[in-house]
Amino acid sequence: MGVHEKSDYRGSGSALGHLRCRIGLIFKTQLSPNPSKKLKKNAPFPPHPPNLRPPPPPPPRTPPNCLPGRRPTLRLRIRRLLLPLLPIQAQDRHHRLRQLRPSSLSSQSKLKIAIIGFGNFGQFLAQTLTSQGHTLLAHSRSDYSSVAKTLNVSFFQDPHDLCEQHPDVVLLSTSILSFADVLRSVPLQSLRRNTLFADVLSVKEFPKNLFLQHLPPHFDVLCTHPMFGPESGKNGWAGLPFVFDKVRVGETPSRIERCEKFLRIFEDEGCRMVEMSCEEHDENAVETQFLTHTVGRMLALLDLKDTPINTKGYEVLRQLKANTCKDSFELYKGLFMYNKNATELLDRLDAAFDSLKKELFENLHDVLRKQLFESPPNGLGNQGKQ
Repeated sequence: MGVHEKSDYRGSGSALGHLRCRIGLIFKTQLSPNPSKKLKKNAPFPPHPPNLRPPPPPPPRTPPNCLPGRRPTLRLRIRRLLLPLLPIQAQDRHHRLRQLRPSSLSSQSKLKIAIIGFGNFGQFLAQTLTSQGHTLLAHSRSDYSSVAKTLNVSFFQDPHDLCEQHPDVVLLSTSILSFADVLRSVPLQSLRRNTLFADVLSVKEFPKNLFLQHLPPHFDVLCTHPMFGPESGKNGWAGLPFVFDKVRVGETPSRIERCEKFLRIFEDEGCRMVEMSCEEHDENAVETQFLTHTVGRMLALLDLKDTPINTKGYEVLRQLKANTCKDSFELYKGLFMYNKNATELLDRLDAAFDSLKKELFENLHDVLRKQLFESPPNGLGNQGKQ
């Protein structure tokens, strides 16, 4: 190519010619020990192509590949030349992404949560989840489409349609007795392979074992127990305990962040976050929950009446009966059947009651013996003789 042809090519004004010319000058500058001797002092540069922005000013901080006292690397200089040739929309997106770090991008996104089992407790959770801006999907055996609409929740009659929405989290909010059947009915093939499964059952070893048996290993598992309900949490969740166990969470940053986002829902509401193994939870819950329900059910069978001389302790018992009876008997049966510590607690309760009765009757027998076999007082004896 002759000199004349070269000058015509450089002055053509096309974007491709502009790019080739400037990259050629960079290579000459990069390879030459003294660039000023190789290049003309006033070498003409082609004008910028029309409707394209000039190169952006250099950032205020020093790039990691451009140390102080050294010229930018060849890759960085080529990148600065290519940027003005991009469409304006792409340039804007490039600058926005440069200003945002990956952590801030992930923190701005919300979760898509599918609630399977949209009864009282599922609706109770949905109110708070939607208020935080999360996308809520729901499915249940009963038709709750009208209730879901008022809560800004998308209701699906078919679980296949629900799973095809590819939720980030599948939250099972069913009864203890129906949990196994509901889990087996979820069409896992319609979900993404790394979906997070969570539950809110009042027992924890039982759902943990079912998750690990039924779910393939590429699904994440988080067992949780919000230790409150629509009655105790109607005025907010601040200070109420939330127990969780990260049974199986992938090691990739996105899966770890997704699990933390879900837990942050309850942390942001002020819950007292308690990380505890499923086994330890059931050992503690058999006393804090099953014993409470057992005493409340026993009080209900006694049919305690309101009297004009009620004491504060008596009112506490009546309130305990009222609170426990608001929950279904199905829940109480589940607490007994699926917590291996429940039978032992009932045996302890029987032994304690028998011991208490034995002590009371022994005292009663002592009093009766004294009245029957010991000599009566003098006054009573004289009257008997007369």
